[in-house]
Amino acid sequence: MKKDYLFTSESVSEGHPDKVCDRISDMVVDTYLGLEPQARVACETLTTTNKVVLAGETRGPNINKDELIKKVRDCIKDIGYDQKGFTWKDATKIECHLHSQSADIAMGVDSAGNKDEGAGDQGIMFGYACNETDVLMPAPIHYSHKILRLMAEDRKSGKLKNIEPDSKSQITIEYKDGKPSNVKSVVISTQHSADVNQKQVRDLVKPYIEKSIPKSLLGSLDENEIYINPTGNFVIGGPDGDSGLTGRKIIVDTYGGAAPHGGGAFSGKDPTKVDRSAAYASRYLAKNIVASKIADKCLIQLAYAIGVSKPLSIYVDLFCNDEEKNRHIVKLINENFDLSPRGIREMLGLNKPIYEKTAAYGHFGREADAKGAFSWEKTDKAGVFNSK
Repeated sequence: MKKDYLFTSESVSEGHPDKVCDRISDMVVDTYLGLEPQARVACETLTTTNKVVLAGETRGPNINKDELIKKVRDCIKDIGYDQKGFTWKDATKIECHLHSQSADIAMGVDSAGNKDEGAGDQGIMFGYACNETDVLMPAPIHYSHKILRLMAEDRKSGKLKNIEPDSKSQITIEYKDGKPSNVKSVVISTQHSADVNQKQVRDLVKPYIEKSIPKSLLGSLDENEIYINPTGNFVIGGPDGDSGLTGRKIIVDTYGGAAPHGGGAFSGKDPTKVDRSAAYASRYLAKNIVASKIADKCLIQLAYAIGVSKPLSIYVDLFCNDEEKNRHIVKLINENFDLSPRGIREMLGLNKPIYEKTAAYGHFGREADAKGAFSWEKTDKAGVFNSK
């Protein structure tokens, strides 16, 4: 493993076209789960200039398409879009093409007789945690998210004016002896109104860098290494500037490239889909392992086959070259955690309408709330991994 290196991660705001789609798809998941906790949903969303298209499969309550279309408009309004090329109002046309789930998929996934509920698909899922930040996330992605989240909060409250919903951030950090040492560069591209020039945009955005990143990391950052709207203008944005699709920001959603990703997206999927639930479970395991202080960082891989309940494999890497310690952790996981789809959902309370708020600023490194969202961020099982 390298000890001294540069590492970069990026984030995108809730107004990015792909994130608009993730938000809408997760709204559909929440709508179904709010009425029927066992509902099945696989929803994809497409956005472009003044158009939104929903497609996918559902099983559960019969929800009127007009009701879903109204909720789509509510999502767009909350994000902040009321522009000529994309608005929550009737000028944006919304199509809903959701239909019933395949009987073949349902047969493989459903429990019956002595058969437990199987995984909703085959695949591999990764979880990761490290002690670089207080939320046990890699520093570059954590601070990239934070900049955009604080900007969005102030934009919505009216404190930050002339900044529009679509934005991206990117942070490069220099690591020394394997630990974050200092920020080498920051890139922020943000949509803005036509009423401000680029110097004004820079003045509006720069304070959010200072609010988001610890002074200990910012100390030696050169002013010339702060790139704000390097293209020079960003008035046309959101789905009017670029089309969006559900599930295209999977690295933004997870660890910013600091750890592997299994490949499956999260948004738009109910928790029987292990792409989502097992990724949450593997993060839960990795975070509790690091919280126990037996390792500075941890990578977990889980593998599943469609229709099969138990994971096919569990892989643990504590980055310590201690094979016996790694095997011991696998043993503790097997003895203390039910990683079947049903077991994961019950352990983390996933059959709830908790997903819309996960759609932007990362699925990990967030604070668990009283309604059950981000339950996989709890460290209530750290004591399991201190056992002998």
